[in-house]
Amino acid sequence: MKQELIYGLHAVEKFLKQSPHLVYRLSVIKGRLNNRQQSLVDQAKSLGVAAEFVPKSAFNVTEGNHQGVMALVAQKPQMNESDLESLIEGLDNPLFLFLDEVQDPHNLGAILRTADAVGVDAVIIPKHNSVGMNATVRKVASGAADNVRLIVVSNLVRSIKAMQQSGMWMIGMAGETDETLYDHNLTGSIGIVMGTEGSGLRRLTKEACDHLAAIPMVGVAESLNVSVATGVALYEVYRQRHQLR
Repeated sequence: MKQELIYGLHAVEKFLKQSPHLVYRLSVIKGRLNNRQQSLVDQAKSLGVAAEFVPKSAFNVTEGNHQGVMALVAQKPQMNESDLESLIEGLDNPLFLFLDEVQDPHNLGAILRTADAVGVDAVIIPKHNSVGMNATVRKVASGAADNVRLIVVSNLVRSIKAMQQSGMWMIGMAGETDETLYDHNLTGSIGIVMGTEGSGLRRLTKEACDHLAAIPMVGVAESLNVSVATGVALYEVYRQRHQLR
């Protein structure tokens, strides 16, 4: 089974809680532990996972703020098109999020965190020209990476069209339209489609959507960061579905 490295207190805590049997090794920086580090070590011990204490230099393989903890774990099986098609059949009014070649792991991690918060049923990304699950994504997602279905497909447009055949309406987020996000009923079976950093939705992806919708903006900035825009869109779906004012 393939292995991957995860790091950061929240990401490791969540993985350990959900899948302790998939943890090969837990490494903690040598020295005096803070309360959260000690709590993690105690949690691991109670689940039958021993912690090893290593020098700071052992953490040179990580990116960003590792918070003194990392774990080598078994990589969970990747979900694909067949999982997507079987998933939609068992859901009432599903909410899917399609990401058209998002390439920054910090953006994907932030998006997964928001998707988890609002109850997105699946996040769909293309296999090529897109960042996949990695340690940085897990760290930024703060535990949400293992609580949100991430489905990797070979052709995003084809998957969008397949979901349309199953009754899902696709709302593509784009600036070049007079319709705003708030003009649409988002309470049914909905797919929100977000574009890549900088250039937004690709032409074929845009053409595959049922509607395009913009986020109103009055400042000098021409667009929002994709993770921020995704958050705005998903929380409007949440607001409508929960009848919030």
